[in-house]
Amino acid sequence: MLSGCDRSGDESPQETKAEASEAAKPGEIDRSHAGDLMPAANLADPEGTVLNLGALQGRPVLLNLWATWCAPCVKEMPQLDQMAADYGEELNVVTVSQDMGDPAKITAFFKKNDINSLPPWIDPQLSLGEGIGASTLPVTVMYDRTGQEVWRVTGELDWSSDKARNAVQEVVDML
Repeated sequence: MLSGCDRSGDESPQETKAEASEAAKPGEIDRSHAGDLMPAANLADPEGTVLNLGALQGRPVLLNLWATWCAPCVKEMPQLDQMAADYGEELNVVTVSQDMGDPAKITAFFKKNDINSLPPWIDPQLSLGEGIGASTLPVTVMYDRTGQEVWRVTGELDWSSDKARNAVQEVVDML
């Protein structure tokens, strides 16, 4: 499963030094997975409504995996909520909790932190992280209108920054 919150792992034995040096650093936009398809996954909200990620094709999707116990994740949530409010129907901002246990803690987190533009999605099988190849939190993947990955960010990013907004806008403007 997910090994930790915003923790960059050591080079794996299978990686060559060249491959390891090409990997994006935490908090940087990484285009090395461009073209990968959004995994087929069903999400649920605390009331039991189900969302199939495949149903989101047609609009760009900014998919964020986070958890209430992850400090960088918690810091990003208000910024992602604002992004969802700013983009409205142009962009699907989908934040998916990787918390285990009672889904009520997600609802309570959203209420406590005034997260109003994002639905509280949960990954009930905790399989989405594996599906996108994530080993840490937070991780955010930008998909185009056809469900193909454009870029990802592992670790914290200031989603209110020009760097982040320009990267998102680039994908929103793609036909």
